Amino acid sequence: MTSRFKAVIFDLDGVITDTAHYHYLAWKRLADSVDAPFDAAFNEQLKGVDRMGSLDLILARAPRTYTLEEKRALADAKNTHYQQLIATMTPDDLLPGALRALEEVRAAGLHIGLASVSRNAFTVLDRLGIRDRFDDVVDAATIVNGKPDPEIFLTAAAHLGVDPKDCLGVEDAAAGVASIKDAGMFAVGVGSPEVLHRADRVIPSMDAFRLQDY
Repeated sequence: MTSRFKAVIFDLDGVITDTAHYHYLAWKRLADSVDAPFDAAFNEQLKGVDRMGSLDLILARAPRTYTLEEKRALADAKNTHYQQLIATMTPDDLLPGALRALEEVRAAGLHIGLASVSRNAFTVLDRLGIRDRFDDVVDAATIVNGKPDPEIFLTAAAHLGVDPKDCLGVEDAAAGVASIKDAGMFAVGVGSPEVLHRADRVIPSMDAFRLQDY
């Protein structure tokens, strides 16, 4: 199978695996500790936002303000709890269709990149047993600006040696789709067309991903 693209760059959370529930549990415990209201609906606002950005959104609802040092301690506590949760992950936690998509892209001879704002991306990939499937991984430690800034996808394209216009990006969050589009790439959104309205194509799940469709 041939493709008009030279590389496919995937997001991690919500595309390759679903760590959203683990993030929810970790953020919920933190929010409870600072008396900030937190529920599943508010948690949706954190999708695609980096750790400190998510923390700022939560603390904006807390009854008092926090110093930078206190924020760092809270972020570290959240991450420690999250790491404990993801330590239980296995290859069974790959989302349906994710592994087939990776295999399809590889079979087509395209480069495969990962663009994740998670600082635990490598740990998750190792737990899933798919770290070697990616030619390059760009995580939060590699970049200055998180999504929706295009930096993370531009960095991934540069590492892969591919022009952004020759890249296809796959994301499940509006901020991620914005990052892909502003990087000058073709965007495939996974989820709701109403939420991912900037995507060039929207599919309901990775089970529906077919490289030949793009």
